[in-house]
Amino acid sequence: MIEYFIHSASSFSGDIDNLFFVITLIIGFWFILVFGALVYFILKFRRKDGVKAKYITGEKHSETKWTHYPHYAVIAMDVVIIAVNIIVWVNIKQTLPPKDNLIRVIGQQWSWSFVDAGPDGVLDTADDIATVNDLHVKVDETYHFELQSRDVLHNFSVPAFRLRQDAVPGRTITGWFKPTKTGTYDLQCAEMCGYGHGIMGAAITVHSEESYTTTFAQIKSGTYESHFQKRKGTKTESPINTSQVDDEDSFAVLLASIF
Repeated sequence: MIEYFIHSASSFSGDIDNLFFVITLIIGFWFILVFGALVYFILKFRRKDGVKAKYITGEKHSETKWTHYPHYAVIAMDVVIIAVNIIVWVNIKQTLPPKDNLIRVIGQQWSWSFVDAGPDGVLDTADDIATVNDLHVKVDETYHFELQSRDVLHNFSVPAFRLRQDAVPGRTITGWFKPTKTGTYDLQCAEMCGYGHGIMGAAITVHSEESYTTTFAQIKSGTYESHFQKRKGTKTESPINTSQVDDEDSFAVLLASIF
């Protein structure tokens, strides 16, 4: 149901959508039931001429059951929600499937830098490919990522993948995703990280095999113009240092020029 409002483009996005659907269904059921009962009792027991209200102590079983039975039902529904949450959490957050590719994701005020491990599948080697605010991945391949922050708390968020993960300074956090649909999707910081938080956006492009090969050939040759470069209005070389992005190539400089 959620995919009607926002694209679903990863292998586990359906699990996240189903989780929200179950929660919405249960909450919606109780909301309608309680609201309907409230309206019914308001109308049934409204003030009437010549009729005195009865005082109920709530000690009889016929009276207490109206409190106990709904209570038990709510607990049962809570157990269902918790169980489904645990299943989804274990499958997505606690389990790392075998990887096809490895990338490093670095958040900083106020831009994203990405390092693809390249053909050898190992980071910090000569064939690494670094980009700024543009992440390029292959469709139907499993990516492991190493998430880092250079300064403050950020959040690596790709709504179409149903992916969100905090980037904590001083820590490397691992995770994974598997894109299932080609296209370009929004990538954003979902954690307030300073006055430039609103422009800390990027793009993740999911390629076919042929498109991926062509794009990376352009990046290596310096002929590819990224979304970041288009925004600055100039062509700049990709950062050489795979662990960080030079300050002169960051969105902090762009933001300073705006103000």
